[in-house]
Formats: sequence, structure tokens, C-alpha cells
Amino acid sequence: MLKTNQWSYWERKEILEEIDLVIVGAGIVGYSTALAFQENNPTAKILVVERGLLPSGASTKNAGFACFGSASEIYDDIQSFGEDTVWKTVELRWKGLQALRNRIGDKDLKLHMNGSWDLFTESEMDTFEAVSPQITYYNEQLEEITGERNVFSIDSDVQQQFGFNHIETSIYNRLEGQIDTGSMMTRFHQLVVSTGIRVLFGCEVDSIHEKENGAVLHTHLGSIESQKVAVCTNGFARHLLKEDVEPARAQVLITKPIEGLKINGTFHYQKGYFYFRNIDNRILFGGGRNLAFEEEKTSTIATSERIMHALHEILSEVILPKTAYEVDHSWAGIMGVGSVKKPIIKHISPSVYCGIRLGGMGVAIGSLVGEELAKMISTNEE
Repeated sequence: MLKTNQWSYWERKEILEEIDLVIVGAGIVGYSTALAFQENNPTAKILVVERGLLPSGASTKNAGFACFGSASEIYDDIQSFGEDTVWKTVELRWKGLQALRNRIGDKDLKLHMNGSWDLFTESEMDTFEAVSPQITYYNEQLEEITGERNVFSIDSDVQQQFGFNHIETSIYNRLEGQIDTGSMMTRFHQLVVSTGIRVLFGCEVDSIHEKENGAVLHTHLGSIESQKVAVCTNGFARHLLKEDVEPARAQVLITKPIEGLKINGTFHYQKGYFYFRNIDNRILFGGGRNLAFEEEKTSTIATSERIMHALHEILSEVILPKTAYEVDHSWAGIMGVGSVKKPIIKHISPSVYCGIRLGGMGVAIGSLVGEELAKMISTNEE
């Protein structure tokens, strides 16, 4: 690939000169930041740079869940972080999903509001017994946030309905759904380029340094200067910034099409550490990071034998116990997590900003994080 010093006059003039904002990362947050900043600053020259030929993190690697929190997750988080923090987080996720729908549209998201099920095995009935008495209260809180009544309900027939094994009961969330991640990011890219925002793929940033009246990005292709820089690389951000964020790998597999597949919806298993859904008559199944937390604190985009074995085992014993299937493909994506379940939206230095640490909820909160970051950059907020 040609270095920037080998580019023509026309290429350098069009892409590299007089840049107002460089955004590092062409995922949900990066593209949302670009679009929101352009709306507030219509004459600004914006460049998005992305290390891969496709977005490299989680934006095109995730499972496509339009979710804001299962009942057991809310219960666990309240014990750890307190009521106020948890409900603010749930509200952020809910509003973020609405922002995503407004930006992309349900048609291009291929949104299906089939609901989600929080599944409980026999060994998890203690958790269910602790969570189920809270459902009425949780529904009251969610009504204040969503305007919708009776979001959660107990569904004890889920095993019979979908043909599962070892599932005792479930808690149903009627406001969660599923999207097509590829279609979403295709539409994001179309919106970005249609507004005149430049996108440069295959451009990995090694470091960022302040200079007078701006910053310099040192990349594999050469140096790029800009008045302002926004880092939106989430799980890869530690490479560039000293912030409380670390990579967390998520591994996923998908089956070949299954004739007569009954499963329809999104499902959380073992407190959400495992998750699965239907798509194109297939089962997409991921998770298992809880089996190897330390090993999965990595930015290496690869699957591991240990977690793939666990996924295969649960798939055959719990999800599809009486169904013949073949696994078609598997992959991994990198999330950004930290000590708290809250994104970092920050003015780091005179010319550098960041929107990172999505905590595995990029689909839900990425659009809002981008909008908040764009506002911060536009107004020079701290």
C-alpha cells in the first residue's frame, strides 16, 4: 500500500489537507460522531480512519441484539453498583437504541421485535427466586423510562415452546429485539460518505501527539495532521490512550441453515454470559468469556478451543438437543470494558477526545456516545 508521501497532489489535497476532525475507528461510535459533528458543523472537513478493510472491533462482529438489560443482569448490577447507577444505565441504553433507530431506520436495521428470554437452569433457580419478586418493581421503573407497561413477565413454557433442554423457566422482555449488524453498518457507511465525510480504510494509527493548533496522527501510511482528533476504537483504545479500558474478546459461531427451526427471538443464558438468536434459519450463538476472563482480556481477533468447545456443548445439549445441525463458521470480536459499566466520553488534551468503553453494549449506546462526543468536540467542553 502506498505511503501518504507517495500520494498525488490531488489525493493529498482531497484527503489530507486542512482537516478539522479526524475520527479514529469506523464503527458505530466513530460513524455516529462523524455524522453528528457534521450536522453541527456543515462546512467542516472530517476524515474517518480505520485500521482494517472493515471495522475491526465489535461493530460488525456482534450478535445483533437490540437489548437494554435482562432482569437477572439488572438484579446483579443493583447489588454491585446501586439502584441509581443501574437505572441511569438502562435509560442510556434505551435512549441509545431509539437514537440508533432514528438514525438508521428500522428497515435498514432489519429490526425484529420478537422479545428476549432470560433463561434459568435448575442450578440457577436460587437466582430466579431472588429476581422474580422484583419484576413488578422493575416494570414500574421501566415504565418511567420507556413509557411501556409490563415489560418483564415470567414465561415457564419457554423450553416446550422452543425445544430446549435443562431450562426450568425464563423471564420474558417484550421490548428487546434483533437487528442485522451488517445491514446496519452498510447504512451507516452510506450516510457518512453521502455527506462528504472522507473514510480511509487500511490506516492504522500508531500514536497521537499534540502540536500547535492541533494534533498529528502517526499512522502506517504516514503522518496526518488535524485540528482535532476523536478516538473511537473502544477495545483497542489502550494502544493510544491511558484510560480505564481494556479489551474483552467475545467469540461467536453460527450454524448452517436448519430446516424447521422453531427458535425465534433473542436469548440470554447463564446471566447473559452466553447469548443466542435465530438469523436466516440458523442459530447464532456466542459468549463464554466468564470461563476464561484473563485469557479473554486480549485484542487478538481469534477463537479459542476452550470456549468453542463450551459453545458446541451447550448448543447440542441445551439449545438444539433434538436437532441435527452443522456449524458453518465462527469468529471473534473485541469489546471495550472497564471497572464500571459506563462509557468514557472525555476531552483528554487540547486537541484529543475519546468515546470508548462501551461495555459490550455498543449497539445500544454507541449512537448516543457518538452524539455526546460530537457535542463535546463542537463546544470544547471538558
